[in-house]
Amino acid sequence: MLDAGLPPVAVDTFRHYWDQLQSGTTGLVPEAEIEPVEALPDLRALGDHEAEGRRALDATVVVKLNGGLGTSMGMTRAKSLLPVKGDRCFLDVVAEQVLALRADGGGRLPLVLMNSFRTRADSLARLSRHPRLGSDLPADFLQHKVPRIRVDDGTAVSWPDDPAAEWCPPGHGDLYTALVTSGMLDRMLEGGYRYAFVSNADNLGAVLDPNLLGWFAREGLPFLMEVADRTEADRKGGHLARRPGGGLLLRESAQCPAEDEAAFQDVERHRYFNTNSLWLHLPTLARVLEERDHVLGLPMIRNEKNVVPGDPDTPRVYQLETAMGAAIAVFEGAQAVRVPRTRFAPVKTTDDLLVVRSDVYALSPRAEMLPTVAPDALPMVKLDPRFFRLVDDFDARFPAGPPSLRGCRRLEVRGDVHFGRDVVVAGSVEIEAPDDARRDVPDGSVLRG
Repeated sequence: MLDAGLPPVAVDTFRHYWDQLQSGTTGLVPEAEIEPVEALPDLRALGDHEAEGRRALDATVVVKLNGGLGTSMGMTRAKSLLPVKGDRCFLDVVAEQVLALRADGGGRLPLVLMNSFRTRADSLARLSRHPRLGSDLPADFLQHKVPRIRVDDGTAVSWPDDPAAEWCPPGHGDLYTALVTSGMLDRMLEGGYRYAFVSNADNLGAVLDPNLLGWFAREGLPFLMEVADRTEADRKGGHLARRPGGGLLLRESAQCPAEDEAAFQDVERHRYFNTNSLWLHLPTLARVLEERDHVLGLPMIRNEKNVVPGDPDTPRVYQLETAMGAAIAVFEGAQAVRVPRTRFAPVKTTDDLLVVRSDVYALSPRAEMLPTVAPDALPMVKLDPRFFRLVDDFDARFPAGPPSLRGCRRLEVRGDVHFGRDVVVAGSVEIEAPDDARRDVPDGSVLRG
């Protein structure tokens, strides 16, 4: 890591987890060691803190995690550059959201990206189209990389055929380390900033809420996590839990022992999932990092993979990662707040992309991505991954844009199906192309059943 130019704090942080791995730590959180969370403050019942939030905007920074390339969808650049509404990409919408909040509150409200080396240049070039975004803070800082560790002997893997495969991102828990090593945390504090709202760049529902900011400031919280109700669609995602008699914690799927999988996926027992939208009190974060020699000590997540994905003949490796939401277990007095599902609209697959691009979502004049149907009426979409998983293939099958999904409950597409202009999907629809043949949905079609 030092030879690759990584800073000492990043090396010390990785050493913390590598030492745990060598001592036999698995990072698993058994069901017997946690309790479900029964009730939380609800965003819709917090009262009116709007005015206080508007005043706090001048001391607040919006941070967007922007290190992902969208490789699962065949992309080779930042996923946030993918068009989501017309020719506007994620970053365009985020920029417009921040500018609208500035206009309302009159505060500085910088937008700062946590980039990777592979997303930095293109993303900053895109943001340059919004010159009014300029602020007294740098536009971004960089996340780190860490070695992948061989399962068989605990050493850093060597892979001369593709040296990049020797490294992996350390998870978004690297946020806290990168804020320190980049100098960004110091710059924020020196500029008089006290609060940060952090979320994923691909979640356009995650807009800074002045009322929630005002409540966070008034309560004097060190850390706040936005959570939403789990549904059957969220069974495999991480959930919020509580230590017996203690504080809150986050358990990811990779931290669940196999024998506890049923309890993990029980959405009635574990009711809340982490939306990965967080609120940080920056002076407290700086103090806790200083007390811990800048190693926050988040719970380790040990992911096991092959060096070459999908090739079982290549060595098995561990990727040692952390989740930024896991810091809820670090800060004394940390809290979670229940938010509506409208604040969680991420795009992880082309299934999600079709829904967000369709008329199920619309951009408000303030660039808020809002559903045009009731939250419980959002359609479930399942596209055949053989023909739709990659963005280029997906776009080729919707050349005139997405169909109308406002009246759709479920859409499943199997085979090589191409959609014409002004197609409407109503109710629950399954459409299938014959084997090894293309099927075209004519312009103006209304699909039912």
